[in-house]
Amino acid sequence: MKKRIIASALAMSFAVPCAFAQDASNVRISGFGTGALTWTNTDQAEFARPNQQTGAKKNPTTGVDSNLGLQIDYKVNNWLSLTGQGLVRKDAQDDFGAEASWAFAKAKVSDDVSFRIGRMGMPAFMISDYRNVGYANTMLRPPAEMYSQMLFNTIDGADVTWQHSYGDTTYTAQFAVGKNKTDLISELSVDARRITALNLVAEHGPLTVRFGRVDGHVTLNNSTSLASLVNTLNTVAAGYRLPSAAQLATDVDVRDKKASFTSVGASLDWNNIVVQSEYAKRKTDSYINDTTSWYVMGGYRFGKILPYYSHAKLSIDGSVNNGMPAACPAGSPAACTPTVAALSGVVAGLRYVGLGQGEQQTDSIGVRWDFRNSVALKVQFDHVRPNKASGLLINAKPGFNSAVNVGAVALDFVF
Repeated sequence: MKKRIIASALAMSFAVPCAFAQDASNVRISGFGTGALTWTNTDQAEFARPNQQTGAKKNPTTGVDSNLGLQIDYKVNNWLSLTGQGLVRKDAQDDFGAEASWAFAKAKVSDDVSFRIGRMGMPAFMISDYRNVGYANTMLRPPAEMYSQMLFNTIDGADVTWQHSYGDTTYTAQFAVGKNKTDLISELSVDARRITALNLVAEHGPLTVRFGRVDGHVTLNNSTSLASLVNTLNTVAAGYRLPSAAQLATDVDVRDKKASFTSVGASLDWNNIVVQSEYAKRKTDSYINDTTSWYVMGGYRFGKILPYYSHAKLSIDGSVNNGMPAACPAGSPAACTPTVAALSGVVAGLRYVGLGQGEQQTDSIGVRWDFRNSVALKVQFDHVRPNKASGLLINAKPGFNSAVNVGAVALDFVF
């Protein structure tokens, strides 16, 4: 991600109206943001959103949950429109930076069918299109147990959407194809190619249900530790004549490997009752874990105040098959068995190394207060319990495996 000063992103709101001053009636400028303070009860590990390099400790910080977005829509004619969205937040690097989160052209070819081409939101979740818009969500932040399992927020390509109402029910089907490159922490990046994404939604009054599926081939770039492990496994395979080590090197590597993310979700906003839940399965043909993630959130609205509770859980279903032998064949050099044992231990530890690699569950309680139009105040407390190692907590001290309490207060707004 190329870093820009925050003022550059804010300046877009002045530059664009000038560019379209001659046809201002077709231009719509909107925005959203969150100003937040986040803290925990420990300095032994840090709480962060997915793909953040640093997070919150005992001293409150603004970097975890704060962001600012600006969206510009330009209606070219009755069937063609252009949309751009910029987002300022902390992501991948340890300072605020701006990114182009959306940039697409949309053609409406009929009352039911439209096409888009460009950069769009990846339709992987229930709230994919507004996951960064705090005001549009009940909770202060999406549960990390679910939203850490798909790091691709956008897709560069094209999609087609069909939407039609039958009686009181509206059905939407979306299919997208494209690619993505996402910068990660520690100068890493991940490429996704040959992406296909299916999103099916049914809305009936206060009830919405959806199904989603994303498939692609992923490659992890610039990981010196992974490259070193793969090279060592291949060297051991050749030097000690261990085909299982060569196979393990292939299985561990993340180069053009198949990956999928399948999810279902439902939400209900009825008679002041608010419920939302998602369930997902991730699968890959590499060292990246196969996982199950889910959450359920429920709340009740008392006028402008909405207290809520949520429970989220992330579990590892499977990891790379560690096919290293317990001992080397008879007649092997003396160094063979300890070398194999050491490599086997490194491979076994991969299930808890890297972004989204871990197991944990979180209980959250919070309250949302819509005290003004387009502005909401939220307070949320989370009790995060890693299952093994440090779960999804980052920059943990060696051996850390304790529950962490997280507090946050946020002001969400749209304009």
